[in-house]
Amino acid sequence: MAAETALESPPNALSGVARVLVNAGRINGKTAEELLKSARDRKVSFSSAVVAAGAVSPTDLAHTLSAALALPLLDLNAVDLQKVPKNILDQKTASQYQLLVLGKRGSRLFVATADPTDQEAAERVKFATQLSPEWVIVEHDKLAKLVESQGTTATEALESITATEFDFDVAEEEASPSEQDIATEVEDAPVVRFLQKMLVDAINMRASDLHFEPYEYTYRVRFRVDGELREITQPPIAIKEKLASRIKVISRMDIAEKRVPQDGRMKLKFGSKAIDFRVSTLPTLFGEKVVIRILDSSSAKMGIDALGYEKVEKDRLMAAIGRPYGMILVTGPTGSGKTVSLYTCLNILNQPGVNISTVEDPAEINLPGINQCNVNDRAGLTFAAALKSFLRQDPDVIMVGEIRDLETADIAIKAAQTGHLVMSTLHTNDAPTTLTRLLNMGVPPFNIASSVLLITAQRLARRLCENCKSPAEYPREALLKAGFAATDIDGSWKPYRAVGCSACNNGYKGRVGLYQVMPITEAIQRIILAEGTALDIAGQAQKEGVRDLRQSGLVKVKAGVTTLEEVITVTNE
Repeated sequence: MAAETALESPPNALSGVARVLVNAGRINGKTAEELLKSARDRKVSFSSAVVAAGAVSPTDLAHTLSAALALPLLDLNAVDLQKVPKNILDQKTASQYQLLVLGKRGSRLFVATADPTDQEAAERVKFATQLSPEWVIVEHDKLAKLVESQGTTATEALESITATEFDFDVAEEEASPSEQDIATEVEDAPVVRFLQKMLVDAINMRASDLHFEPYEYTYRVRFRVDGELREITQPPIAIKEKLASRIKVISRMDIAEKRVPQDGRMKLKFGSKAIDFRVSTLPTLFGEKVVIRILDSSSAKMGIDALGYEKVEKDRLMAAIGRPYGMILVTGPTGSGKTVSLYTCLNILNQPGVNISTVEDPAEINLPGINQCNVNDRAGLTFAAALKSFLRQDPDVIMVGEIRDLETADIAIKAAQTGHLVMSTLHTNDAPTTLTRLLNMGVPPFNIASSVLLITAQRLARRLCENCKSPAEYPREALLKAGFAATDIDGSWKPYRAVGCSACNNGYKGRVGLYQVMPITEAIQRIILAEGTALDIAGQAQKEGVRDLRQSGLVKVKAGVTTLEEVITVTNE
């Protein structure tokens, strides 16, 4: 067969890669001539034309050339590009002939190529380097990508990423003349446009956080969308210093300080809407990691119904915030929506006749009508110091960002016992363990029992996309193991699974809260006074009809709001 195809166009009439492929029976002579003509017309190499036409795959081409010409074959995926020699061969020659220098030994230069028959390339390399080229066969497509990336400068790469035009302003406070000079130094146009594009993209994707992460050889940008981190892009590592400096300038941080973490804020005018950002920097081994949290004040004005409380949970919470004094605690890990829950409650209480004061680290959402104060440890303005000051300012409602120590807990409890409604957060796993955490801090049991009105623990689960969710089938044993009662599995409802479509993120869009809302009843007060354990409190709460986080999640599964897998992941304790 190979001999017959060769007769159509004698191999001797062909040269280079074309001749090798015809002799090996990979293509016939006629096809080779057509591809040669196409390559000449398009001014590309024959290898590019063969691969582009689909006549031979890049892998087959590399193996055929290696076997026919007795040259070594190399997989570029196994090459550490950080260790290949730089500046031996000029970029123009490397790009023109699709070459990558792999190493040098004596007077020999080892060069990766997809076309070792190109005599012109060999002569150019020899002339440019005064070294004798030794060819190493590699796959054409991998080589083309590498050569292109090697030849793209940081500025060009950023220009390509930020090619889309958009219009928005960064609202900054007035800077001093010296700060303006520093800002001018980092006004690198591509870097500024890149940062602006990342912020706009994050807002459009409904992200909650942006992560700019430097590593030894790469620089990564990730967004947290619906609670899940997603890699967005890998800009050139050369921009890491300029990007961090630009973020520091507009966040009012010390641009010269790179040894310690810093916190700052910035505001973005997105059309007619202003969005606040909280910025945090952290020195790492290979540069400063920057995390930007998006603080959308509209989330606090959505109303309690939009947060996902079931009717019984909402009624318990509304009853507690309607009390004239006492303490309400919201617990959960970082990013579980505690701040939004507290601000939603404050928004309900925010009336002309109510004096509300908050102390936070820092204030995340600006609400008109509420007196908000930021902690400043350097100046001595701690949570405890602010609380003492509040009590001299005739407050009705006090919100403490977080109870971290005994002093803050002690003052907050005394405020709750003397006619003030106090709201705060704690980092605990569920509602019952919050009470034992206060005991471990050193708060006396009788103070806890007499002041705490209600504790709500919460998590955020991803909400199913209404466009693409579809019914799922689970074995009865799996549903029972997840926590459903036998009476729940009666066929009157169907669980759903995530599918994924163009309108969502892998089948999910948005998030919904899972809540354990536990009022402190007389029975639970008696357990606290007897210094009972968290298990004792949890058992009593279950008797009183308080759902734990898993049970709250299963209610959302029955309603088709989220999936069983998501609930198990979020409440797996």
